[in-house]
Amino acid sequence: MNSQPIKLTVNGVVHALEVEPRRSLVDVLRRSLGCTGTTVGCDSGHCGSCTVLVDGEPARACLILAVQADNCVVETVESLVDDPTGRSLREAFSSQHALQCGYCTPGMMMLCTALLRGERPDRERIRESVSANLCRCTGYNSIVDAVDSAARSGEDQS
Repeated sequence: MNSQPIKLTVNGVVHALEVEPRRSLVDVLRRSLGCTGTTVGCDSGHCGSCTVLVDGEPARACLILAVQADNCVVETVESLVDDPTGRSLREAFSSQHALQCGYCTPGMMMLCTALLRGERPDRERIRESVSANLCRCTGYNSIVDAVDSAARSGEDQS
């Protein structure tokens, strides 16, 4: 199959790649760029475990072809290491026991990062947002508690 040149900025690093047009963004992130924190769950966009930020917005990386992300800025869970919002979320997820098996966690962290960068949501808005990603272990209450805690810690720093 013919490869197509694309350019992706992933976690602040520009990558020029040759990819087959049928390859998904999650496949390129994991196999070509080593961003293995992005998990593959259902491969059909239902579970949200592959959620990344594309140009600042949450997106299911299994549903996007890599060629569709040409010239886009992509953030994966690895980008949250030095990110203040990511740091607050990591601390809150840990202290609120918001992760169990951890499979949904990377996608959930990216979804919540986008939410907290855009607003200081109330608990109802947090619950609505996290319902977009499937978590089979926590029952969501601890995740909502963690995001609420991270949102409030962000207010304390303002």
